Amino acid sequence: MSIKFAILTVSDRSSSGMREDRSGPVLQQAVINYGWEVTQTGIVPDEISEIKERLRYWSDSGKINVILTTGGTGFSPRDVTPEATKEILDRNASGLAEAMRAGSLTITPHAMLSRAVAGIRKKTLIINFPGSPKAALENFRIIAPVLPHAVQLLENDSRAEENHQRPLAA
Repeated sequence: MSIKFAILTVSDRSSSGMREDRSGPVLQQAVINYGWEVTQTGIVPDEISEIKERLRYWSDSGKINVILTTGGTGFSPRDVTPEATKEILDRNASGLAEAMRAGSLTITPHAMLSRAVAGIRKKTLIINFPGSPKAALENFRIIAPVLPHAVQLLENDSRAEENHQRPLAA
């Protein structure tokens, strides 16, 4: 299944050129390794208005299935990615963020400090990832197996039902 991704790095330092973006490229390579396509990338500062503007633009275009954000999900006063994301979502997809935290907790206790959120705007799934390249990749690998089915459901694809497991007979 062809899935079209956009990747948004949220970082004051990377957006100003003070630091190279490493998380965005790591996520981009992971998406490509799964056989999917990255059609848009970008970097914005930790500003709610700029994050919202980019998320709205990409999701409202109808050309992106999944937007991954990296950065701005921690406890720092400038970490506002979850707040910006929540403001533009139509529906929550909290199971994805819960799964990422649960999976990450097997690696580090710092996972419980993540404030990442996931949700849906129109037909686009938006998922926040940590800013650390290592953590972003680990979290992506946790949720990647369900992304094709999620996109099928969002697209109202009739084949989506084929992917449901039948319950075991009692």
